Amino acid sequence: MNDLDLAILLANAADEISLTRFRSVDLLVETKPDRTPVTDADKAVELKLRQIIDLHSPGDGVIGEEFENTLGSERVWIIDPIDGTANYLRGLPIWASLIALRENGIITTSVVSAPALGRRWWAKLGNGAFTKDVDGSVRSLDVSKVADLGDSSISYNSMQQWDQAGMLENLISLSRKVWRTRAFGDFLSYMYLAEGSIDMVCEHDLKIHDIAALVPIILEAGGSITDLFGELTEDSSSILATNSLLHRSFQSELTT
Repeated sequence: MNDLDLAILLANAADEISLTRFRSVDLLVETKPDRTPVTDADKAVELKLRQIIDLHSPGDGVIGEEFENTLGSERVWIIDPIDGTANYLRGLPIWASLIALRENGIITTSVVSAPALGRRWWAKLGNGAFTKDVDGSVRSLDVSKVADLGDSSISYNSMQQWDQAGMLENLISLSRKVWRTRAFGDFLSYMYLAEGSIDMVCEHDLKIHDIAALVPIILEAGGSITDLFGELTEDSSSILATNSLLHRSFQSELTT
């Protein structure tokens, strides 16, 4: 089984568990020390994916959101079992399982699966990025060709997070210079970017499991994804993703 096939197998397993528990009246919700919610579905998905990885590729490391990391390997799976848990527990369908493989420090393969929306996106470096639509058809992904800031459409996570990051005025200033602003939030903004539907996404307070699966899909679609202030690293928290043509313009607008 190749790496992309394994990533898709993991996504299928995640979908089966998460959809079964979605909108369940007995869904268990806890608050983590960082004040973010976690459900029994988050934990069940991550445990299942760890078991499948151990079965099919023993020795691979795992970085997950809910359980202790296992490293010591040149191959590391990075998992967010349910990205958009706040939506999940409120019955909103905008959530997904994020699955990525990092090899020798490079994120090479990823799948983003949003079963409640009937959508899935995937990529492997050097082989393009693709999506499956609700009708089951598959198409390749390409970012937009918008080259003027005034014609661009942008997305962000929430005004509260921009305010907490001390950058709300930067966002408001940028909003006056672009064509359209929307807060799709979480994984969905980045997938719309890869599809060419919007031209920029910027968010704060992210962690590696929020980011890793986005990277191959955006890069293979022709986009750029960096730290807002420079090079993307494992510790990056503020993320800027664009159609590449406008990357420097957005970075300049948001950091000066």
